[in-house]
Amino acid sequence: MKHHHHLEAHAHIAPRVMSKEAEKITALVAGLRKSVFDIDKERARTRDASDPALMSTLDTRRNNLMVTVAALEDRLSAIQGLLKLNRRHVAHRMH
Repeated sequence: MKHHHHLEAHAHIAPRVMSKEAEKITALVAGLRKSVFDIDKERARTRDASDPALMSTLDTRRNNLMVTVAALEDRLSAIQGLLKLNRRHVAHRMH
C-alpha cells in the first residue's frame, strides 16, 4: 500500500513540472515575438536607408527567431496535450 501512495505522489509532480515549463515557454515565446516586432520596425527603417547588408542580417535574425518560436510552440502544444490527457486520466480514476 505504501508503494502505491508513493507512485501517486510522483504522478502529481509531473503535471506541476509540465505546467511550470508551459508557463516559462509561454513567457519566452512572448519575448521572442516582441523581438520579432522590434526587428520588423528596424527593417522598415533600414529599407528607407537602403542598407542591403543590414537588411540581410535583420532578415536572418528574424527568420531564426521565427524558427525558434515555432519549435517552442510545438513543445508547448505537446505539453498542453499531455496535461489534458493527465486531467482526463485523473478524472476517470475518480469516478
